[in-house]
Amino acid sequence: MAAKLAYSCAVLLVMVSGLGVRAFGSHLPPFVTSHFGDALWAAMIYFAFRVLLTRQPIWVALVLGAGFSYLIEFSQLVQADWVNEWRSTRLGGLILGRGFLWIDLLRYTLGLLLAGALDFAACRLRKRRPQR
Repeated sequence: MAAKLAYSCAVLLVMVSGLGVRAFGSHLPPFVTSHFGDALWAAMIYFAFRVLLTRQPIWVALVLGAGFSYLIEFSQLVQADWVNEWRSTRLGGLILGRGFLWIDLLRYTLGLLLAGALDFAACRLRKRRPQR
């Protein structure tokens, strides 16, 4: 139960960070505003899978997160009226994005790998602490 709470907090923290990059992008370096939003989105997806799959190895959440993120990106190649209407809303745009970009796949991959590395390090630290 503690793991689910920790991963849920990670989801919220990453979500707020990603929204912060969008909201305060004019005050941040251009590199950050161009790349961090997509990387944070993928990291949020990773931690969401960890909430659901706390007993599974880290690589499972990485694979599922990559599959989900890439699927969303490739779905942007579909330009049907009904999905474009949903994408034009704020929530639809945040979830589905607006247009396909190959570089987004790299941004997602880096965000997932960073989230997985942080998770791995946190798990190792937790196991090293003496039990009470």
